[in-house]
Amino acid sequence: MQTAIEFYTGVLGFTLDRGEPTGDNSSLHRGSARIMLEVPSDHFSDAYNQAIRERIGGVSATALYIEAPDLEALYGRVRAAGVTIADPLAYRPWKQQEFTIEDHVGNWLTFWSAPQKARP
Repeated sequence: MQTAIEFYTGVLGFTLDRGEPTGDNSSLHRGSARIMLEVPSDHFSDAYNQAIRERIGGVSATALYIEAPDLEALYGRVRAAGVTIADPLAYRPWKQQEFTIEDHVGNWLTFWSAPQKARP
């Protein structure tokens, strides 16, 4: 949990709303995006704890899309931190800029912004 909180708050600029580095469940937000981080614990069912254990250390099939008004500054921050960039910052045909990273355990997160002014 501590590594996850450090990555999401320190590198990606999320704010910790609830939880702690030694806890088993933490809530974070970045703008209006909210995420929950979990590790196995006594208050989950045995089956859910097993599912968490199986996912830890494996690549997730989930890709999260998070709007980021500070997209270019965030991109600079993740590059400076040495984060794995799966797809670099670029303007896309669907009229938004975006980039995709891998978090500390292999989850993909795409940060995007729809510029006010249309580009060619």
